[in-house]
Amino acid sequence: MISLALVLALLAPAEAQPVKHRITGLFSREREADLREVVKKMGDVSIVEIDFDRAEVTFSYDAAKLFPKTKEKDLLERFDNLLRSSSASTFGAKPLCITPQDKLTRVEIGVLGLDCKACALSAYESIFKIDGVEQATASFKEGRVTALIDPAKTNRAALEEALKKRNVTLKQP
Repeated sequence: MISLALVLALLAPAEAQPVKHRITGLFSREREADLREVVKKMGDVSIVEIDFDRAEVTFSYDAAKLFPKTKEKDLLERFDNLLRSSSASTFGAKPLCITPQDKLTRVEIGVLGLDCKACALSAYESIFKIDGVEQATASFKEGRVTALIDPAKTNRAALEEALKKRNVTLKQP
């Protein structure tokens, strides 16, 4: 016999829970408005908090309602797909950084010619995809690309090479 409590629990509406993801495409504070507009398109998803220094965003959503019949191990991939499709692939979701902050190295590279958000996004994407880059920013206003890297996996030269391949002009020291 099924208990009344179990029946009520099964029938009760699920509730949104805070979930933190590392967000790609969040390369400058100016992108906050863009992210908020994208999230409005995602249904029952809202932003709780944005940590720009770590490129992490705490969202609130009910995973069971948003992604019915999805296994827990596949939730991040499903959220990433939803975020990408809602943003024309300018934002994405990745697992949180597991490398301790004190093990990461900050690399700043001066660049020329980043005169719009699209240019900054292109420069950002060229370095963020490199294995070992845990967080990156690109500012056309400051003329700088910044990355937090795991020095055991990548280095400044690899970042500079990726930028050059995207035809980004580096400032000479």
